[in-house]
Amino acid sequence: MSDIVPAPVVPAPETSAVEEPLDLVRLSLDERIYVKLRGDRELRGKLHVGVRWPFEHGTWRRRGDHHRGRYQRGDIRGGYSVKRNSEMLFVRGDGVILVSPPSRA
Repeated sequence: MSDIVPAPVVPAPETSAVEEPLDLVRLSLDERIYVKLRGDRELRGKLHVGVRWPFEHGTWRRRGDHHRGRYQRGDIRGGYSVKRNSEMLFVRGDGVILVSPPSRA
């Protein structure tokens, strides 16, 4: 009988391509992003920490000056838009509809 020799483990090369959805978050760290949330809410700011996996898919976001958020109160016909600024904001992942990364030239 011959001994079975395991194949050497070759580490995967680091890439800046988006292969999984969370790669987009990783590549957008410390960049200004736009986030669309449930309930017609929007956030714009700098992604500070990213995703805390594997337990919670939420993001801590912080911008140097402030976060800017907008949401509707009431229905579309009779509602009004509210804007708020905050220094730090925790966003649960289940409320996120869209994350728009920064444009890269």
